[in-house]
Amino acid sequence: MTISEEIPIDSHKSEDIILSVKNLKTYYPIYGGILKRKIGEVRAVDGVSFNLYKRETLGLVGESGCGKTTIGNTILNLVPATAGEIWYKGKRIDNNFTKEYRKKIQMVFQDPDSSLNPRWKVVNIVGEPLRLLMGMKKRREIRKRVLELLETVSMKNEHLDRYPHEFSGGQKQRIVIARALACNPEIIILDEPTSALDVSVQAQILNLLKDLQKEFDLSYLFITHDLSVIQHIGDRIEVMYLGKFVEGGNIEEVFYNSTHPYTKALLSARPTFDPESRINRVILKGDVPSPINPPSGCAFHPRCPEVSDHEGCGLRNPVKIDLGGDHYMYCNPMRSEKKSYEGMEYISD
Repeated sequence: MTISEEIPIDSHKSEDIILSVKNLKTYYPIYGGILKRKIGEVRAVDGVSFNLYKRETLGLVGESGCGKTTIGNTILNLVPATAGEIWYKGKRIDNNFTKEYRKKIQMVFQDPDSSLNPRWKVVNIVGEPLRLLMGMKKRREIRKRVLELLETVSMKNEHLDRYPHEFSGGQKQRIVIARALACNPEIIILDEPTSALDVSVQAQILNLLKDLQKEFDLSYLFITHDLSVIQHIGDRIEVMYLGKFVEGGNIEEVFYNSTHPYTKALLSARPTFDPESRINRVILKGDVPSPINPPSGCAFHPRCPEVSDHEGCGLRNPVKIDLGGDHYMYCNPMRSEKKSYEGMEYISD
């Protein structure tokens, strides 16, 4: 195990990178006073970097309010980036998000009810991107293409002329997925697509997403707070806390060899049928700090159960520690200069 300020070289090839985010920051200004001047800012995303590869599913997990959805909105240019860079296939898109990029990067929102127009029929909802982005004008051509998309997500011809309120939650999510597929995208950002669904329907939607990924060579950025979901569908995972990444790696590395205390706490909170696992439950003290005024040094140190084992947590920003393979975490050095940690050597600078 070694400490490094640089992003470790992973096992993927650079030509397989389809989306690259570098030191992304997204702050929301706070205005106050009679003149409505800026008095502060919410640091929703505070310097994150990651790569998304072709045909893979990258999971973003963390507590509510940690900045997961803001990353997705910033990539789609729905929210302006404060700093950092976003690259798609070697071209920077954060300062020039054109219609062509809108076709190739689509999003499935968390609540299908709020993303479907209740006054429109399904044929108009799914057909809208065909008219606006793909340039289709003929109604018969649009109707034929919409039917093909609905059949792709296991819906039928009879659903074309129905309104959103006539469908169940799972069917609404299928409609949203069909709309996302309309422009033949290469990347789909999935913002908790199963959080409002029953467990059995969740499994159907996840299996559908996996089948679509194989059929259309899609890359997924999967935003969720449900660790079991990302364990089922994901290839790699990034764990967020208060706008920053704290640990990342492939699914096996993070789930079966978690190292950061926050990741351990998240994994210990998963529902389980094993009564023995309750003994190892990690209970975090206190509440999540405000992103308006985050703690100095490591943002997690006021709640960290291992803070006494590390040095300078409240003073220094954590450094990136290579744990081998794609696995890494952000943490401060142990108090001892050299210490065996989970079977690996921890070497301080």
